[in-house]
Amino acid sequence: MVREDRMATNRLTAMQVAKAAPAEKTYKLRDGAGMFLLVDPKGGKYWRMDYRFGGLRKTIALGVFPAVSLQAARKARDLARDRLLSGEDPGEIRKTAKLTAAHRAQNSFEAVAREWHKEFAATWTEHTRWKNLRILEVNAFPWIGARVIGELRAPELLAVLRRVKDRGLLDTAHRLRQTVGQVLRYAIVTGRCDRDISQDLRGALPSKRQTHFAAIVEPEKFGALLRDLWAYSGAFATGCALRLSAFFALRPGELRALEWSEVDFAEKLITIPLGKMKARRLHLVPLSDQALAILADLRPLTGTGR
Repeated sequence: MVREDRMATNRLTAMQVAKAAPAEKTYKLRDGAGMFLLVDPKGGKYWRMDYRFGGLRKTIALGVFPAVSLQAARKARDLARDRLLSGEDPGEIRKTAKLTAAHRAQNSFEAVAREWHKEFAATWTEHTRWKNLRILEVNAFPWIGARVIGELRAPELLAVLRRVKDRGLLDTAHRLRQTVGQVLRYAIVTGRCDRDISQDLRGALPSKRQTHFAAIVEPEKFGALLRDLWAYSGAFATGCALRLSAFFALRPGELRALEWSEVDFAEKLITIPLGKMKARRLHLVPLSDQALAILADLRPLTGTGR
């Protein structure tokens, strides 16, 4: 019986709604049961519903035409009227739902992780900043990014880690657990989370495979390596870099990133500024006469740049 009464109030047609033209002033086209189409002078069309609750006249939005059709707007109206019949205020229910959704979005794992990354980015090297965010964007956000961080459970995180491990990336899975743990601990101190569930997963993954970098420890073989470096006949700049590596205790990437502004020929010293080294501190490299000679040979080729 209730449904029949509602259908009797449906005055508008889809054609009327589509053809409703803007006027000098905003006007209403009423469909009944409190619902109407609001048409503004710019041609915007908005579904609204008037109702009374607690002795007060109120209005709620039901959507924007044409994104919300006449039929969809009527369904939204009927749902709101069902709320009223149950003694609930549909407007307050909607406000509460919006606040809840906003709270969940602000406290999602992804939102907190990005906040953590922004907070600590200045303390990391550029590569570390990229690495810490990339591992989350690729391996965590697609599956748990939308979850409220305080509601995450260990089995969910384990499923994420196993997905990475099953791709043959065991080391990455371990690094991901550590990174997620850092995010969770940040969430704890900022009041969004009660505990670090990553600690519950210690031992849940197979141990990382121990690998060691190749090293020459025999003097005879090291001498042969040096002779090979000095005998290199390829690109001149590459040869210089190979020979300089024998004098500098630098990683290949750090050697490649050296700039002429960091080289002091008078003081026989290279000063690598904060942020470029993995240890994130000022690094000084004394220059031997042999290293200075190599740099002097290289300078005419690249000294006009950085």
